[in-house]
This record gives sequence, C-alpha cells and structure tokens, in this order.
Amino acid sequence: MISEKDITIRPDTVKSGPPIMPATSPEFVNALSHYYRGEMARMMSWRDRLDRTTNWAITGVGAMLSVSLSSPQSHHGVLLFTMLLVFLLLFIESRRYRFFHVYRTRVRLMERNYYARILAPRDLLDPAHWMSQLGDDLRLPRFSMTRNQAMARRLRRNYIWLFLILLLAWLLKTTTSVLQATGATEMVHSTGELFKNASIGYMPGWIVVMIILVFYGWLFYIMLKHRETTGELAYGEVHV
Repeated sequence: MISEKDITIRPDTVKSGPPIMPATSPEFVNALSHYYRGEMARMMSWRDRLDRTTNWAITGVGAMLSVSLSSPQSHHGVLLFTMLLVFLLLFIESRRYRFFHVYRTRVRLMERNYYARILAPRDLLDPAHWMSQLGDDLRLPRFSMTRNQAMARRLRRNYIWLFLILLLAWLLKTTTSVLQATGATEMVHSTGELFKNASIGYMPGWIVVMIILVFYGWLFYIMLKHRETTGELAYGEVHV
C-alpha cells in the first residue's frame, strides 16, 4: 500500500499561472456572495467594538457620578477627571468608527447597487461604476472620513448626552451647598463664589470655568460643523 509519505511532488510539475477568475454568472454570484459575507463579518466586528467603548463610557460616568454626588467630601475634580476620561474614550471610538465606516461603505455599496436591484430592478444603470469603485477601494484601502467627522457622529449619537450629564453634575457640585465639604447652608449667588468653589489647588476657579467653556464650545462646534443634512448618513436616518 502506498502511504502519503511515499507521494512526492516534483517542483517542475507544479504549474503556476494567473488566479482562477469567475467565468460564468453563477461563479460571479458565488464569489460576490462570499465576499459580501466576509465584509459583513468585519463590519459587525468593528460595530461590536464601538458598543464596547460606549459601554465603558456609560459605566465610567455612572460610577463617577455616584462617587461625586453621594458624599460632600468628594471633590468636584472627580467630575472633571470623568470628562477627560470620556473624551479619551470618544477619541478611541472615533478611530474605531473610521475602520467601521470603511467596511460599512463597502457593504452598502453592494446592497444598494446589486442586491436592491435583484429585489426591485427599477433603475438598470451600468454596474461598471460601483464595481470599479469597490475594486479601487480594495486595491488601495483608505479612510473615507476624517477623525473630526467620526467624532462628530459619535457625539451626536451618544457622547454629547454623557458630557451634558457631567456638566450638569459639575454645576450642581459647585453651586449647591449640600454637595460641598464646606458645610455652607446657602446656594451660590455670585460668580465670585462660583469661581471660589471651582478652584483646584493653586489654579483659580475662573481658569477652570474658562477651560470647561472652551472645551464644550469646541465639542458643539465639531458636532455642528460636520452635520450631514442629506443622504443615508443624515442625522435621524438609519445609521450608527
């Protein structure tokens, strides 16, 4: 009996040539369907990473709010640290969203121009355009949006609400006497008292307030500047 060890392949008998390409319509459909499944899997993988980052941000905000607002001895700097932590998670998520958008764009390109026309062949346009666009993207993958655009989309969807909750908690912490360690019985009635409560160590309170105003102003500027008004990625339509 001949075993597998006795079978040898001579190098000169192995023929090299171009890869086998789809030659018929069934072969093309089979290749496209498998490719679609692969791109869908990669898109869902990055979608899961987006959800994880958002969950970390929500969990961190909830934990820090309970620490800061549950006791007057907690410093308001805990909330400022939470703002910085949430911004770091937003920065990470914007990078993940750029990767997610690459694969989502490919999936939607096939869905709009191929699968949608199978189900409802309304417009029979030349398919060479979208196939060429997909081929160019596969040859030279690149991001189709900037980091600020990705950050603006994640802000509109989730993070702006977290930042607003933190801002409200910080205002309550610095203006409500019962939440402060001084034991005061009155509310803050002047900007001077607010600046005094907002100070951190040797940093005056007015500098802290100015940093917060500039930071939130920049967030709203980014969010409004990169707001889509039309198309399938417009705010309010189906997208993430």
